[in-house]
Amino acid sequence: MTVVGLLRKAVAFEVGMWRSLGRWVRRRPDVPAGADAFPYASAVTPVLWTFVVLSAIEIPLVDWLLPWRSARIALLVVGVYGLLWMIGLLASMKVYPHSVGDGGLRVRSGSSVDVSVPWEEIAAVRVRRRSVEGSRTVVVEEEGERRAVSVTVMSSTQVDVELRTPLVLPLARTHGRPVTELRLAADDPAALVRRLRAGLAGHAARDEAARTDAAARADGDAR
Repeated sequence: MTVVGLLRKAVAFEVGMWRSLGRWVRRRPDVPAGADAFPYASAVTPVLWTFVVLSAIEIPLVDWLLPWRSARIALLVVGVYGLLWMIGLLASMKVYPHSVGDGGLRVRSGSSVDVSVPWEEIAAVRVRRRSVEGSRTVVVEEEGERRAVSVTVMSSTQVDVELRTPLVLPLARTHGRPVTELRLAADDPAALVRRLRAGLAGHAARDEAARTDAAARADGDAR
């Protein structure tokens, strides 16, 4: 990625943080009308709150210890900014949950990951707890012709979504290469899998009804 691309990504991430903070304050999670939300941030929430509390303690402590006014002001600005940034990171994970609705599954990770998978592209779903190497949010794993993308929380995922055909997802780390499986973290993986299976069954029933209706109309026209 070029320097300009990295800067654009950093700016987009920063803007997303502040928007998330605003949504959190106003209690307006980004969940489509009629969709069910599935959070994923419970494992990382205590860690982030620990950093927030320590930062809040550090700000007045540094201000009290430093004798230089200019340094105190500079570090106060940096400290407050860092505190708000961490709260914004937590907010982004709270206001952008995964969701399941009429169109299928929408996978989120804060404001930086937004992947929609329609029902017709989902072959199977299952609960499977995995540990993922590294600390990146998005990890791509390849095994032969298969390519899996993990959207992790605390280097782990709990739900596997097997795709019907290889699918190109809007994730930079895939470099435009199609993937065959999507893995994601969820606070209640069993509930998410139940909802997805119910949605798949409903989608299959609607498709069958539509085919039956189309066949009936075709038969009527032929007569």
